Amino acid sequence: NAKYIRSLILSTLQLHDHIVHFYILHGMDWIDVVSALSADPAKAAQEAMKYSATPMAAGEGELRAVQEKVQGLVNTGNLGPFANAYWGNPTYKFTPEQNLIGLSHYLKALEIQRIAAECMALWGGKNPHPQSIVVGGVTCVRDMLDPARLQEFKQKFQHVAEFVERAYYADLVMAAKAYATSPDVLGGCNVHTFMAAESILLNPDDHLFTDGVIRNCDLSHAENVDPSLIEEDVTHAWYDAKQPQHPYDGTTIPEKTPFVQRETLMGNIPTINEAGKYSWVKSPRYNGEPVEVGPLATIAVNYARGNKPVVDVVDEFLTKTGLPAQALFTTLGRTAARMLHTTVIARHGLETFESMVANLNSDQTTYIKPTIDPDKEYKGVGILEAPLSSGCPNNLERWPYDGNGRIGPYEASLVGLKLAEPTKPLEILRIIHSFDPCMACSVHVMDYKGQSLSE
Repeated sequence: NAKYIRSLILSTLQLHDHIVHFYILHGMDWIDVVSALSADPAKAAQEAMKYSATPMAAGEGELRAVQEKVQGLVNTGNLGPFANAYWGNPTYKFTPEQNLIGLSHYLKALEIQRIAAECMALWGGKNPHPQSIVVGGVTCVRDMLDPARLQEFKQKFQHVAEFVERAYYADLVMAAKAYATSPDVLGGCNVHTFMAAESILLNPDDHLFTDGVIRNCDLSHAENVDPSLIEEDVTHAWYDAKQPQHPYDGTTIPEKTPFVQRETLMGNIPTINEAGKYSWVKSPRYNGEPVEVGPLATIAVNYARGNKPVVDVVDEFLTKTGLPAQALFTTLGRTAARMLHTTVIARHGLETFESMVANLNSDQTTYIKPTIDPDKEYKGVGILEAPLSSGCPNNLERWPYDGNGRIGPYEASLVGLKLAEPTKPLEILRIIHSFDPCMACSVHVMDYKGQSLSE
């Protein structure tokens, strides 16, 4: 029962995180809010019907109300969350009506994410950082035995799942069609090894997502994960270690190196020495190779494994958009994969719930005393497919060059990218945001004299 509860907490965390990521953190890379203000709500309502038989928050009256609400915000001169963006950038591809649909779903997502958070809090106490998980179990026994709590969870989950189907899924179909020929979103995947972890217990024998590794973007074969092959390289990170280290044996000894003085476009200034150490992020490796993790890796690995819930959702999406399977390995595909991951959970997550309810009818055991030998030393590892990935993604994906001169997924994804407007690098944001980087790690780009170029 504790395993089921943990899986339900993880399922609702995934739903919440992915919805918030696309609409609140990544959506404005695709949706031009200023353009939406010039849309015809009646035409937009008809447009929404192309992507869903029952679109949510996309009726003519609803869209007109959204337009008026945002226009009222603009009229105050205080744009709030819509300030300091790159509206009008030529790489935006939605029509005004499509932008209005996306904007309406952005506002609806603010409501839905609250329900998803409540859903998780029923078992976890709060969202994020649940308080009910203890070593080997959970503390929410009274809640899982309460019929009212069980029904409340089911209803909230279904409400969130409905938004995923009628808005999130539909918006990515719309984006796939609108951006299908945009070069800046059809690249962005120059690391070709992907790793995923097993997650979300459906019943005593099956998980919703399995683990594995695929190489060379090969969707026909996946191999098992071997944790012993994971190492961290610090050749270009500000740490002292002569050789790559397995996490069990890893050390974190700071070794900060100075900047180097050299001529640049901004004059003779101190700069990071990319030939030496230049980052606080270590460079993880799997069998010596760079690897991408996250929803794209999960979808790709499970597709290669023939996992039916994943294969069905992916094939359905590819059929609706006309995209080939290899299109998953792009910025557009990475963004779509997060939605596909969410959709699989929305469609199958309640199987975990039903398994738990059935098990509670025959097994209400609340405690099993563990057997621990005080004279032995224990060592273990847990790999979890959290919303961002199966490892710390800010390490696994934003790492610097390793000792063999190979770069990580973030840096590799930008190789060859051309900017329409260098001072408004929307293309860079669209690519990097597709990885769902940690917001606390965001940086401001400034020139040497302190003039802000971008944020």
